[in-house]
Amino acid sequence: MTSATASGRAGEIHHDHRDVAGGWLRPAVFGAMDGLLTNVALITSVAAAGTSHHVVILTGVAGLLAGAMSMAVGEWTSVRSQSQLVAAEIAIERAELDRRPEAEEAELAGIFRARGLPRELAATVARELSKDPEVAWRVHVREELGVNPDELPNPLVAAGSSLGSFAVGAFIPLAPYLIGGDALWVALLLAGIALLALGAGVARFTGTSSWKGALMQLGLGAATAAITYGVGRAFGATVS
Repeated sequence: MTSATASGRAGEIHHDHRDVAGGWLRPAVFGAMDGLLTNVALITSVAAAGTSHHVVILTGVAGLLAGAMSMAVGEWTSVRSQSQLVAAEIAIERAELDRRPEAEEAELAGIFRARGLPRELAATVARELSKDPEVAWRVHVREELGVNPDELPNPLVAAGSSLGSFAVGAFIPLAPYLIGGDALWVALLLAGIALLALGAGVARFTGTSSWKGALMQLGLGAATAAITYGVGRAFGATVS
């Protein structure tokens, strides 16, 4: 086998992509990070204010439940609204294809010319794609709206991802208090480890530096804890 043949066959080998449009990664990542940082901030501030063990637990549990439900409702509403907007635009596009097929074909040809195709080739491609109405409206939606109508995020998946990941993140700094502990540094240590792991995991998934991702998230968490600790101490001193 010649090297040219080998390289030609190697060029035919395709690679797979990860799911980037399924609607679960973004809410899961933001949910976990929000849950972790929200409860770190809440627990740190009330603990620094000198409140009782019971109040710290109550604050952490309330933060977990309220935040998880808020994230879930927010993601469901956002993704559902986006899907409804896309559906409305698709309906407009399909109506235009039924009412003015020649104008829509010319519009598609113009899009292809703008992307660098010669005029005749752009017209030929647009004409061939416009022969099947089901193909035509999908192409118009992809080219004009920049979305794939067959891969729209699912509102329930986004809501479930947000709810579950927020609850997991928020539970981490709360766990030491739930099992009887009363030392803030233990909660902060667990939160720091979780931030490192989350930052490194996201960085690996996205193909960036794991160390940079981990340290960036740890830095953000440390800044959050430091600010809320200072506020809690000031508030506690004022109250006392």
